[in-house]
Amino acid sequence: MTVPFYPWTVWIWAGFDPALIVVAVYLGWKADQFGKCFIAAIIAFAIAVLFSWAVSAAGIPWPAPITHDGPTFFTVRAVAALLWAMLGYGARQVAQRRA
Repeated sequence: MTVPFYPWTVWIWAGFDPALIVVAVYLGWKADQFGKCFIAAIIAFAIAVLFSWAVSAAGIPWPAPITHDGPTFFTVRAVAALLWAMLGYGARQVAQRRA
């Protein structure tokens, strides 16, 4: 059995999925406690995966498609969702301190 090889660009696009970024940063911004970033990441991950799958199934070009024969990189997407949610949370904390 041969192990499939995917270039790094495919891995990077999984973490920079536009739907994932928008939802995770928004939910991270709305979180009022750091622990809620984990919940925000789970929700953002689920929404982004469903959205990316729907867009890919419709045949619309998408930077991070999810197809039945392509790589999904759920681990990369989950970690990226957490990082984007923490970025949104941190940005709000900085904005509140300056106000």
